[in-house]
Amino acid sequence: MSLSIAHLGPPGTYAEQAAVLYVNWLTKTTGIKAILCPYPSIAQSLQAVAAGKAQLAVVPVENSIEGSVTMTMDALWQLESLQIQLALVMPISHNLISCATDLDSIKKVYSHPQALAQCQGWLGQFLPTVQIIPSNSTTEALQLLQQDLTAAAIASSRAAQLYNLPILAQGINDYPENCTRFWVVSQSNLAPDYHISLSNVTHTSLAFSVPANIPGALIKPLQVFAELGINLSRIESRPTKRSLGEYLFFIDLEANVNEPKMQSAIADLRSYIEIFKIFGSYGVLPVSILES
Repeated sequence: MSLSIAHLGPPGTYAEQAAVLYVNWLTKTTGIKAILCPYPSIAQSLQAVAAGKAQLAVVPVENSIEGSVTMTMDALWQLESLQIQLALVMPISHNLISCATDLDSIKKVYSHPQALAQCQGWLGQFLPTVQIIPSNSTTEALQLLQQDLTAAAIASSRAAQLYNLPILAQGINDYPENCTRFWVVSQSNLAPDYHISLSNVTHTSLAFSVPANIPGALIKPLQVFAELGINLSRIESRPTKRSLGEYLFFIDLEANVNEPKMQSAIADLRSYIEIFKIFGSYGVLPVSILES
């Protein structure tokens, strides 16, 4: 038995690193093997699962410095029949990778917008005049560095090893306790043999829109959870893309959707909302368990 797992590529991205940790843990605990399938964007990784081209995707959803990964949230809302199987939490340490002789020689820095934002303080202090160039992933520009000695990229130490490139500065993220939460996502009708989850299901993720932007439109659905004692671990708004000022609300709850209080909350919630989607209930794996 083997799985195909989509992730943001090229090889060496943090999404691939999370996928590798997940695959190693999966093989060790269940014997199931997997092949990794890199895609040019997070959205394309999820679209591959929705289209049946891959059975799972490992995608970033939230960073401790920069917050939610909006591409993941938007794609999950737009695509039907996707379900979160598991959450992985992985520490993130950024490095400045370059073939330049020193920092003074660097004229431009490439990386994914999230990585650039997580290192903006360091860049402002040590490379205040360089050109900042966003790319689709942290590894996309690494192949350019050997030809351009004035260029650098922000990526992981693993990426530097994979591409045999030198690291000029280590741990350049502005906050040392930097970590990213990833979701393992499948189709909701994935064959039972491939459902890999934890017995300790602790979280549920869902999203909804409200019928109109009026006073109390959001507080009423939130009161449903408060009155039933269900804790919210995250709430985020995203535009509906229909009209300015209209929003979707993404919520993570510390409860299993199959618990009686969650079933009661869902029944009560439908009175106050327009469109409602449950993305799944799942457990959370810290990297210490993945690496053990």
